Amino acid sequence: MEHILHISDWFLYIWFVINVVYLLVYSVVSRCRPPLPKADKAKEYKRFVILVPAYREDAVIHECVHSCLEQDYPADYFDTIVISDRMQPETNVSLASLPIRLVEVHFERSTKSKSLNAAMAAVGDNYDIALILDADNVIPYSYLNDINDFFASPGVEIVQTHRVAKNLNNDMALLDAVSEEINNTIFRLGHAKLGLSAALIGSGMAFRYDLFRDTMLNIKAVGGFDRELELTLLYQGKRFHYLPETFVFDEKIQHTEDFSRQRRRWLSAQWHYCKTFVRYLGKAVVARNWDFCDKLFQQFSIPRLLLTGFTFLLAVSFTCYRWAWGIKWWLLLVLLVAALSVAVPKRYCTARLATALLSLPYTFLLMAANIFKLRGANKNFIHTRHGVKE
Repeated sequence: MEHILHISDWFLYIWFVINVVYLLVYSVVSRCRPPLPKADKAKEYKRFVILVPAYREDAVIHECVHSCLEQDYPADYFDTIVISDRMQPETNVSLASLPIRLVEVHFERSTKSKSLNAAMAAVGDNYDIALILDADNVIPYSYLNDINDFFASPGVEIVQTHRVAKNLNNDMALLDAVSEEINNTIFRLGHAKLGLSAALIGSGMAFRYDLFRDTMLNIKAVGGFDRELELTLLYQGKRFHYLPETFVFDEKIQHTEDFSRQRRRWLSAQWHYCKTFVRYLGKAVVARNWDFCDKLFQQFSIPRLLLTGFTFLLAVSFTCYRWAWGIKWWLLLVLLVAALSVAVPKRYCTARLATALLSLPYTFLLMAANIFKLRGANKNFIHTRHGVKE
């Protein structure tokens, strides 16, 4: 029995080490390598369509739309399209009075991909760039200019901008903001500095319009449409660029029940697309498509909160059983904490964050509980509520 336990210990340890080293490498690279080069000023303006899917987003949609309309970019060169799905009639009337285009949709089962496809079918093809925002996003006045400048560079087809927190009004929002910045550091900045594609987030991302339109026609995702989209494009050999100094402000989770629902959706999407795309791995390796291989590894990897929680629990468990077995787990936990600490921007390293971290054990339990709730989760649209509560 002890022999089996010993083998299990090392099997788990090796898998956890691979996950931790992966995070550590990209985290360190993000800090050590020179900044990404900035684009030169574009000589001409490209035509943008700003697509904003809005499912029951009455509380936040106006702020998003006004930030789009206030862009320091020629008004004739961009259109703002709000895709209204199950919003209140008075909200639609108010939006219709603004210089935007309102596309109302009615689906028996709503999804982001359906809304985006419906909007593009309605607005036509007279655009160069499709910009995808969430209804809770806010963009600064220079946002379109920054993206336009970058798209003037040769070969640029897809760009992910830097999504940051719009609100830090409670501990949950702060932890969610820190989590996203860790993602930005490791999966976007670190990858870009090593010459790999940055990860897409689902909003604050811009595409060559015809490429996005044609690809989306085959995207049928219920949850996690950005995962299916990026795996599809990476398999085609497309490259995702990252603009670390171009910010899009995003509302962070404020309640534990919303955290649980959102992470359940993410876990379900991760597992679903892992199974869907793993059959393409062999061809990707032969073609040396390392971007796709890297992204597929991310689908197999352990989410950070679960990785941290289970590493701690395994360290305690093996130490109690036989202290010599536990030493390597404690060392791995230190390495993991170091990797994540390097990835956290200095502005968040405050006494308030230290206090907020006390709630991590509870959020870990919520995340772990979601492992047993994944059945059927990717077949239903799981909506995250928005609207900052004081």
